[in-house]
Amino acid sequence: MDASTFLRLVRAPAGLTVLGDATAGMAATGRRGVLPRLGLPIASVLLYWGGMALNDAADAELDRVERPERPIPSGRVSRRAAVATAGGLTIAGIAVAGLTGGRSSLAVALPLVGAIWAYDLAAKRSVLGPLVMGACRGLDVLLGAGAGAARVAARPALVMAGHTTSVTALARGEVHGTRPVVAAAAAAVTAGSAVAVVRPAADAAGLVSWVAAARFALPALRAQAAAVGTPTGPVVRDATRRGILAMVPLQAALTARAGRPIDAVVLLAIDALGAVLTRRGARGREIT
Repeated sequence: MDASTFLRLVRAPAGLTVLGDATAGMAATGRRGVLPRLGLPIASVLLYWGGMALNDAADAELDRVERPERPIPSGRVSRRAAVATAGGLTIAGIAVAGLTGGRSSLAVALPLVGAIWAYDLAAKRSVLGPLVMGACRGLDVLLGAGAGAARVAARPALVMAGHTTSVTALARGEVHGTRPVVAAAAAAVTAGSAVAVVRPAADAAGLVSWVAAARFALPALRAQAAAVGTPTGPVVRDATRRGILAMVPLQAALTARAGRPIDAVVLLAIDALGAVLTRRGARGREIT
């Protein structure tokens, strides 16, 4: 497998959307230390990439019909190689979580892996699919908090889980469209999340939380409102994409709310980098 195929298989740029989960969890609990603050976000990315590779292996037959351009149906990588890649990345993610976050984070990494693999292999097409995916995000936040401080990090974990659940439910209509009530529910969750992540704008952390909350909510709400009025596949795909891109500013708002504005600004910079990469990717597709 060459580097280009690997990056496509794991949706490499989308890995940016999980970097802030552990950061928000650490901010909520006041967890410090250079090693966990650098290593746990990397562990999240590795586990996310592993889940993406496993997703494509599990969906290979469906993708031959609906997404033939993906690496497996296009013949660039075999299903067996995708499973091996998923396994290798998962083991690496667990190892990094244990080495940088200790037993407390390792105790969360294991059920997180269980939830990721359960989603890809069994729950994805069931009625529980969005809830299982939401649980993955909530556990990813708790990866940063550590098992012993899970209760303290309940707010960011639940906010990320709720947003992820609503976006996943909406994403089920990316091909054939959805019902207006599903898009309306996603918009309601977005609005509620924006309210839940701000703090009084009396200091730097408060100001950053409001900026990040606006960056999170406004683009997502516009796209979700469009999906309420026109719940077709293309419109739902755009709303889903906006919901996924909104993950990073949501993490930034949660981090600022917990009193770490500098970390939150770093996440907003990552969000800006992701926007640049997205625009360049779009221009590349137009040229080709």
